[in-house]
Amino acid sequence: MDYSIFPAINATLNGSSAILLVLGRVLIARGRVAAHRTVMITAFCTSTAFLISYLTYHIGRSLGGLSASVHFQGVGWSRPVYFTILISHTILAVVIVPLVLITLSRGLKQRYPQHRRIARWTFPLWLYVSVTGVVIYVMLYHLFA
Repeated sequence: MDYSIFPAINATLNGSSAILLVLGRVLIARGRVAAHRTVMITAFCTSTAFLISYLTYHIGRSLGGLSASVHFQGVGWSRPVYFTILISHTILAVVIVPLVLITLSRGLKQRYPQHRRIARWTFPLWLYVSVTGVVIYVMLYHLFA
């Protein structure tokens, strides 16, 4: 199987999630609760599709005897920038999963005060993970390839 398309798919899913998150935030700020709910569920589904695609790519490449990762080729200033973004992205990608699940659960159960309290943390972290996923892709496959 050719796994070369997966990084672009993953970046597209991350970028789509970021756009949906911002749209969801705008909608709730305008009091459009039903539209907010729909967009945020779509963001969750998009992020879930990303996770499935990401795991498929890395597991599939490993099982196929191929290297599971591409090494960053940048030199000089780009290396510490790239690895700082990568490390923060990776740590927060793990942290964000339970936060998203709790936030989504509270929203769907209409436990709005609790939902708002955790969403204040979930939104910026989830947005950061989504945006930095795209930044990592661009740096790894386009800027310094």
